[in-house]
Amino acid sequence: MIPREKLASIRDLFPVTKRQLYLDSSHQTPLSGPVRDALVSFLTEGYETAGPKPVWVRRVEDTRASVARLFNTSPAEIAFTKNTSEGLNIAANAVPLEAGDNVVLIEGDHPNNAYAWLNLKRKGVEIRFAPLKDNEVATAKTFEPYIDGRTKVITLSHVSFHAGQVHDLADIGSLCKGRGIYLIIDAMQSVGVIPIDVKALHISVLAAGTHKGLLVPQGLGVLYVANGLDELRPAYLAMSSMLNPPADYIARPKDLAVRRDAQRFEFGNVNLPDLHALDAAIKLIESVGVNAIYGHVNELGDLLLRKLDQLGITVVGPRERGKRNHIYVLNLPVTEWADFFARNDVRVSPERGGIRVSLGMFNSVEDVERLISVIRAGQKEELSAITMQLD
Repeated sequence: MIPREKLASIRDLFPVTKRQLYLDSSHQTPLSGPVRDALVSFLTEGYETAGPKPVWVRRVEDTRASVARLFNTSPAEIAFTKNTSEGLNIAANAVPLEAGDNVVLIEGDHPNNAYAWLNLKRKGVEIRFAPLKDNEVATAKTFEPYIDGRTKVITLSHVSFHAGQVHDLADIGSLCKGRGIYLIIDAMQSVGVIPIDVKALHISVLAAGTHKGLLVPQGLGVLYVANGLDELRPAYLAMSSMLNPPADYIARPKDLAVRRDAQRFEFGNVNLPDLHALDAAIKLIESVGVNAIYGHVNELGDLLLRKLDQLGITVVGPRERGKRNHIYVLNLPVTEWADFFARNDVRVSPERGGIRVSLGMFNSVEDVERLISVIRAGQKEELSAITMQLD
């Protein structure tokens, strides 16, 4: 658990914690003071100095290095995108797939990953779906029955958005390394909350947006592409992609060599305001430590599960530590309870199997206690309504 004094100072940076019970970090995280200040500073600098772009570009590279630290990799393996979906589509179109090759996904995983690969059916690529129950965690065994000599990619979310499973990337990564299969990961629900070592996990490509665990508003994504995968080629080209960008800004038709680092997948100008914000956000995250955030949300999750047991409320996903982390889908009727939580100023999300509660670095034991108090009141209200109907 993050020490109480440290947690109090963190909560002071997130004013939303004073205004409502915010348990919706898996949808988006609220704006913090440092992130807001970075955005204001960027806008002020542009307003007062007409935009010192060379300075801004140098800061982009500083932020690239900060992102690389999060993944235990090098800045050369990091590119910036608009969001997770763009990163996954970049990967889907970069992998050298031919008609008859196949890609394996988890059935029911985030649709934006599925669509990126389903789009390749028009090229004759086969898309296979491995079934997985909401209380199960994907391992190598999940995929083994669906792979063969023409399997080129296994792709999945690190953490499931709809049931909270934390899939066993170490096991799946070992399978992919042994079979020569690309492992492509959607880390939208894990980056900034769960430690990720892309090298140890044998990840080929990782895509994530920044508006959840990385605390930055929508419009920015990060893309990791492992060094040595030179066969992954960008579907689109811009000067920023080129190995030898023309200094005179005249395209050279005979020189279409692309960069060998991840920046071959960047197209033109990047999202400068959000990149300034991301630098501030990562500094905040590093001041706490991803390992500390990971432990904090797990301990809050332990408390939440104990309290839910007392109320007789089950969760849709797994309960075991390591198989769940910060996302808990409460088995409550969505229509009635989504409205009830909204009326009581509790920010959560409706999900496939119930109500999704997601914890962040700024949440506290008191937040969990308050949630339980609200649920208890809702149960009483529900019981009263049933009694009135019977009368």
